[in-house]
Amino acid sequence: MDVPRPEPATATPSTSVADIVAQGDGGHRFLISDLCGYLERYLPTEQVSEVYRAYLFGAEAHEGQNRLSGEPYIYHPVAVARILAGMGMDHQCLMAAILHDVIEDTETAKEQLEQEFGPEIAELVDGVSKLTQIKFRSRAEAQAENFRKMMLAMTKDIRVIMIKLADRLHNMRTLGVMAPGKARRIARETLDIYAPIANRLGINSIRHELQELGMAAHWPWRYGILRAALRRRRGNRKEVVRSIEEVLRGRLQQEGFDGEIYGREKHVYSIYRKMLEKKLSLTELADVYAFRIIVDSVDTCYRVLGVVHNLYRPVPGKFKDYIAIPKANGYQSLHTVLFGPHGLPIEIQIRTREMHRVAEEGIAAHWQYKDSGSNAGALTPDAAADWLRNLLEVQKDSGNSMEFLEHVKVDLFPDEVYVFTPRGQIFVLPKGATVIDFAYAVHSDVGNQCVAARVDRRLAPLRSQLRNGQTVEIITKPNNRPNPAWLDFVVTGKARATIRSFLKRLEHKEAVELGRRLLEREMESLGRPLGDVGSDERNALLGEINLDSFDALLEQIGLGNRMAKLVARMLLVRNDEPAPDDGAAGSLTIKGTEGMVVSFAKCCGPIPGDPVIAIFSPGRGLVVHHHDCPNLGDFRRQGQSWLDVQWADEVDGEFSTAIRLDAGNQRGMLATIASLIAEEGSNIEDVRSEERDGLSTSLRFVVSVRNRKHLASIIRRLKNVPFVLRVARVIG
Repeated sequence: MDVPRPEPATATPSTSVADIVAQGDGGHRFLISDLCGYLERYLPTEQVSEVYRAYLFGAEAHEGQNRLSGEPYIYHPVAVARILAGMGMDHQCLMAAILHDVIEDTETAKEQLEQEFGPEIAELVDGVSKLTQIKFRSRAEAQAENFRKMMLAMTKDIRVIMIKLADRLHNMRTLGVMAPGKARRIARETLDIYAPIANRLGINSIRHELQELGMAAHWPWRYGILRAALRRRRGNRKEVVRSIEEVLRGRLQQEGFDGEIYGREKHVYSIYRKMLEKKLSLTELADVYAFRIIVDSVDTCYRVLGVVHNLYRPVPGKFKDYIAIPKANGYQSLHTVLFGPHGLPIEIQIRTREMHRVAEEGIAAHWQYKDSGSNAGALTPDAAADWLRNLLEVQKDSGNSMEFLEHVKVDLFPDEVYVFTPRGQIFVLPKGATVIDFAYAVHSDVGNQCVAARVDRRLAPLRSQLRNGQTVEIITKPNNRPNPAWLDFVVTGKARATIRSFLKRLEHKEAVELGRRLLEREMESLGRPLGDVGSDERNALLGEINLDSFDALLEQIGLGNRMAKLVARMLLVRNDEPAPDDGAAGSLTIKGTEGMVVSFAKCCGPIPGDPVIAIFSPGRGLVVHHHDCPNLGDFRRQGQSWLDVQWADEVDGEFSTAIRLDAGNQRGMLATIASLIAEEGSNIEDVRSEERDGLSTSLRFVVSVRNRKHLASIIRRLKNVPFVLRVARVIG
């Protein structure tokens, strides 16, 4: 079937990144004739006709709409489709690209698209569309929720993010018509989210352009000055680059290799990032001459590497083999740096033609657009598939869209380390990843149950940062659970989201249990056990206070957001039972195993055996203080804010408390005291010193003890040290 098309637009020369930003008109304007003419190179005629049918539908839907530049709106979706056509995407992806704004910006409903073009294209368009019907409290929340919607749609069909990246690229090319403030905000979002996503999917052609355009819009002065300086430096480089190319080409031909060699331009943004990270000026950066050698096979790559190493001496420690161990986004190449003529550093990348295609197009290079099946969008490389599975786990463990966006941003950092399991399996982690990050990368359960680790067969702290090539073995214990302190040093989104999710579930369980104990205690003091309260009475109360379940009510009591005494009285009043004016409830027993909903005040450091009192802290539960803590203030006079508690006969765990010690200045004083405390089975958590008169020093230790008897034993030992003048416990 012949496709009717208007006359093709006049071709224009390619436009530079900076010129595109300055013009704000997108450079070359692609019409449907240009797109269909290009598609005929690789798509059957009937599929090109379907793309044209989508264009007619989109043009009618957007009729009367113009962009800020004044041009008809339909030019934008056609340009987006042209970007995707350049990557060889299938006709359904191109149809969805042309229609990608009709749900969001016109009266067209998803159901209408489904009826006209089928469910697959309707889902693609819906995945790219923003949530315009929902009112959000802030722009940040709207951005986060729309991002989550898009990423979850991407996990079902990778073409969603391909359309979104092409959409963002064309918007960045035409950013010049935007108000400066809005342009900077869009540029910042592009640099923070979309360029890293393009990198994660290996689409370097789009990533580099997004970064250049983003920098030009967000830091126009920096970009302009740096670009002008690079142009001046480039003037005398052309001859050097040409001579090195000739030497490389001559040596390869001499050895019988047929390869393409060309100099590679450094991007302004990458130079800017290197200047920031290494804190160098442009003049201090080594003028690296970069070359790329494209050959026909993997075997030839390694043989060419030997040739160039014989031609120029390699720089030690600057060789990377991404063919044997590809990057997380599937990138493969050999990288080496050589001492060139006159000592000039030469950076060389050696790869096959297929590797080069993957490096430029990423996941799009793997696209099987000839596949006629409806599940084409599921055909993704292993690296991308692993990332998508990881996204689903992070989404499941994230509390809200803002948290999800935070976790995904963490995983988009480009720097990576490669570590191994004892069986040789490779894991790719972000730079700065720790043993705990590795444990969660293996499996969520392995992370949750991690107690220790061996790095290169030696025991290592869980917060140890991993380096390339290390072998990591995780030691687990079935009953172990994540430590909240892990959140201070983990770097991967999956580890952070899983730990937070586990702690939230744990806190919920502990809060419900504590709330039940508090309510049972109050109900018994009022003469009616909680077990005697029927489900009808409970449901009536829940309806009155607008809660879904009795566990939710118990959780609020346990977290200190509701008072057990008031809830008990409400239950009695609903049953028409008189409540005593002064409930004489007994003390709540503290066992030391209540978890995160019962904490111990750092100001007074209560320990088993002390007289104690508990304060209700909204959102935290109970905070236990020493009865003589000076920070209690007016709490004792507020009957609804504090609770009488007592220690159980047997208390588990260790508790922190403070002691103050005055000692005469003497060499080895601190080491002697620390050794003595350790001999008593205690750990020093903090120590602070203050010199008094030049002859003595006042030391304040925070130590962990089991109870008052344990603390008394430590103090007695310290008093027997000759140079110790005075020692006493500190409360408050």
